[in-house]
Amino acid sequence: MLTVFPPATAPADPAGILAPVDHAELHDGAVWIDMLDPDEATRQRVESVTGLHVPTRDDLSEIESSSRLSRVGDALYLSMPGLVRPEAGEGRTSPVGFVLAANRLLTVRFSHVPSFQTYAARCRMAANTDRNSTSLLLGLCETMIDRIADVLEREGEGLDAVSRRVFRPSGRRSRPRRTEAELRALLRTVGRVGDLVSNIRDTLMSIARIIPFVLANATWITPDQKTRFKIMRADITSLTDYDSHLAGKVQFLLEATLGFIGIEQNNIIRVLAVVSVVGVPPTFFASMWGMNYKSMPEFDWTYGYPMALLVILLSAVLPLVWFRVRGWL
Repeated sequence: MLTVFPPATAPADPAGILAPVDHAELHDGAVWIDMLDPDEATRQRVESVTGLHVPTRDDLSEIESSSRLSRVGDALYLSMPGLVRPEAGEGRTSPVGFVLAANRLLTVRFSHVPSFQTYAARCRMAANTDRNSTSLLLGLCETMIDRIADVLEREGEGLDAVSRRVFRPSGRRSRPRRTEAELRALLRTVGRVGDLVSNIRDTLMSIARIIPFVLANATWITPDQKTRFKIMRADITSLTDYDSHLAGKVQFLLEATLGFIGIEQNNIIRVLAVVSVVGVPPTFFASMWGMNYKSMPEFDWTYGYPMALLVILLSAVLPLVWFRVRGWL
């Protein structure tokens, strides 16, 4: 999919200012060209019109700093992992690339990153939007940061709810199977949040690396844009600190939940052990008096049978009382 944003010299159109036009004919004045999973023909078409190299998915998937941040002539090539569907709690990322020049911005992505749609809609509603390439890059990054802040706030509240469920006071005792199933569900929830928080941190760190690189190499940026970059850097710092706090809380809840699961499993094993021990004395007496020998004196006792039942009962109850006194039950 290829989306072309009108050039800065386009006439003012309330319905089409910075509005994307799918499959529009490329022109040299386009200020922002957004490519979603472009094929080879689309890449070559954009390169022939703009004179800029369009990175491939393999290019954007590189993790070393020299591959994510580079300069070729007057164009800056930037890449980062973008969050895909963070509102649904998914922790998946997809590579996103930016090619920044003084008069043009190319963006390449291979999945629907919600921040792009959000910023495009915001641009359509704002008739006075600055259509400078650097301002568009700033707007996209600011939208990503705002969305990440919302996601972190939501996940923080979710972890608070999980914490209350894990450490709630023990009231009415529930069935072990139900308790263990609930703890396993909480474990999956905490693991999902941990995965999302980890990917958010990766995205924030990537944006944080882009900022000083652009400030050092983009000679055309204005003082106002420099100020916006500095504000964005401060926002990233605060969000990174909060992300680290959530990562620590995730680790704590993981360990606590695993500990409670281990306790529940130990309780089940303990009950089975007690039952097996309690069953030994009754089995012994029942086996002894169940032997058919004529010389057994208990056969001639008037109350031999009630006495045997009482002994078997006491042999089962007394170990239970002893376990209870010892605090094992």
